[in-house]
Amino acid sequence: MSLVVELRRRNVFRVAAAYLVVGWLLTEVLTTILPTLGAPEWTSRAVILIFAFGFIPAVIFSWFYELTPEGIKRDEDVLRDENLASRSGRKLDYVTVGGVVVLIVFVGLFSARQTDDGQPGPEITASEASVAVLPFANMSNDPDNEYFSDGLTETLLHMLAQIPDLQVAARTSSFAFRGQNVDVREIAAALGVAHILEGSVQRAGDEVRITAQLIRASDGFHVWSEVYDRTVDDIFNTQDEIARKVGYALTESLLGPEEAPVAGVDTADPDAYDLYMQARKARATYSYGGLKAAEDLLKGALLIDPDFLDAKTELAASYIHQFETGLMEPREAFDQILVIIEEVLEARPDDPVARGTEVYANAVKGSMAGEFQAMTDAVPVLEEIVASNPGELQLRILLARTYQSQQQDDKAIPVLEQALEKDPYNPQILYELGTAYIRLEQWDQARTALEKSLEIEPRQPNAYNYLAQISRWEGDGVGYVENFFKALAVDPEDHELPGMLAQFLYQLGLVEQGDDLRRRVQTLAPTSAMAYRLDLVRAMAIEDDEAALAAARKAIVDDVDERRSSWSGAVQYLVLHGIRTNTVDEQLNWLSEQIPGVFDIEDESVSPKRRFAQAIAVNGWYASMPREEALRRLDALLSAMEGSGLKPMDDPGMAANVYAMRGEIEQALEIVLNRFATQSVASNLGWQESATLPQFADVMNDRRVKAAVEQWEAEEEALRAAVSRYLEDLQTAS
Repeated sequence: MSLVVELRRRNVFRVAAAYLVVGWLLTEVLTTILPTLGAPEWTSRAVILIFAFGFIPAVIFSWFYELTPEGIKRDEDVLRDENLASRSGRKLDYVTVGGVVVLIVFVGLFSARQTDDGQPGPEITASEASVAVLPFANMSNDPDNEYFSDGLTETLLHMLAQIPDLQVAARTSSFAFRGQNVDVREIAAALGVAHILEGSVQRAGDEVRITAQLIRASDGFHVWSEVYDRTVDDIFNTQDEIARKVGYALTESLLGPEEAPVAGVDTADPDAYDLYMQARKARATYSYGGLKAAEDLLKGALLIDPDFLDAKTELAASYIHQFETGLMEPREAFDQILVIIEEVLEARPDDPVARGTEVYANAVKGSMAGEFQAMTDAVPVLEEIVASNPGELQLRILLARTYQSQQQDDKAIPVLEQALEKDPYNPQILYELGTAYIRLEQWDQARTALEKSLEIEPRQPNAYNYLAQISRWEGDGVGYVENFFKALAVDPEDHELPGMLAQFLYQLGLVEQGDDLRRRVQTLAPTSAMAYRLDLVRAMAIEDDEAALAAARKAIVDDVDERRSSWSGAVQYLVLHGIRTNTVDEQLNWLSEQIPGVFDIEDESVSPKRRFAQAIAVNGWYASMPREEALRRLDALLSAMEGSGLKPMDDPGMAANVYAMRGEIEQALEIVLNRFATQSVASNLGWQESATLPQFADVMNDRRVKAAVEQWEAEEEALRAAVSRYLEDLQTAS
């Protein structure tokens, strides 16, 4: 008897066929319903492997055993009855056919371009002409190619947003759902859209495979899908084709018969485009490392394509962030910004972002030169630009910055909240809202916004920095240190982060711990303003007056930037040192020699740094000259500050000082008791310097203030001990 005949007689072929059909059916069913039941991802893979490895044992089993009316028997124990073998074979045939029928029904119900899980989802009331573009999955072997898939997604989103009457969810809110196993209906409901565009990108060298599919959120059906096998050189045409087909799939009337063009990124060079996309990904967290990398990448893109206007606009925005984080000196940053923006406006005179950036840059530059009215004049211009272009986030941020420079923080909140309504999962908007709430001392709202921002984008060092400030305000020194270490872990290249933490430790008297962080600053940026500041603060912490005096004078001679009080702190030390040692005239004369005209209050074009110096010098004048003359200068200074749009009496420290000098002790006491005594000592370290000023003598003698001072002294001791223990525990654990 031949082997084939024997295999047929023993029903091995039928068993194999039945196993494959039933196994396939069960695999399809289980891998579909297990995720729905909340099973972990590995269970689906386990099901597939079990059926795969079980095939050979099942075939071997069918060789040795036979299915009979009496049950399963060994083959040699079964009588060779032709009818019995036929009946057994027919049973297996029925199983196979039945399995095929069930499988066809299952595939028809669950796999025919259907993503519905049968469960009622959130009600979707959005316009049919609306879509969210989810980040296309990076299917390449190299995870670093994610910037490419993200860039393609961003460009598609930008192009679709240009189609008239098509509502497109904001980029950052769409990207917030990256990698989340969330039903499309929930995503659509959260983003307020009726359709979801998703897909994947697989890149190997110059070859690219792009899969795109448009899903109707109400029922999960695929409205349109397509696979594109192209080269990187053809990426722009592919993006255009996908955008058009999505537009037509939603409704042909959106594009109209003329097929009005939708513009993508304005370069035809794939290498320049590639660098541009890498730059946008690099600067997303606004860290030192990210901003530096973004600048280099954008400059590379512009070397390839000097007319790449989007890259120029992005570079200008990057310089603004570098100025804000201390990576660039203010004058250098805004000089370069204005050169870049001029080139963009020459080619695109109606570009709203370029126009708004120009207005803001000129205002900041003018303010730095002493033209304080420049920021005031910029407000209505930016308000008008934002009103005409409500969807441009960068413009809203610039307007919020301008409000803040005018001490109009309350106006910044609605500007940012309106942006958040359209883009609810944007970490940058949430971060900006958090910082605005901090300026208004609305701590709970600030923390909520910042923590939500970090949930979406956890690599934001500045968000941790501001959470640290909230902890400090609440008297939580350990929380302050913890958040700074988180920021340092995210952005190890930022020299200001270890500098700010070192200053806090020095002010607490933890000199050795502060020195560890100071060395980090000296390694990263030995000539930075922060390095100057730490030289002075450390000398003050160890009560080395000679070293402190030298450090303060060096900061003035070298004219350091006014960052983190590096310059004004030096002026303040010199004035307070003069008051303590009865050498006020000597210190003020020295300052006048180094900075001619620094104390000319009547000069309307005085720079912000000089105004700082004048506000500090008032304390020296009060201690060293007739009271009437000191008050005359004080009034002149207040008038000059108010004339430039500032509100000095809104600052509680300034107001208390003014009232104390004028002899209005009750008003000064009210501020000290209600504004300062109710705060934690952590947010007022170094308070002893102001407490010893002569104008505060009567205030400090008040019994209520004395009680508050005793409480602060106790709090400061407890704070020092808690932070010291925490740092010791960290060192032990490491």
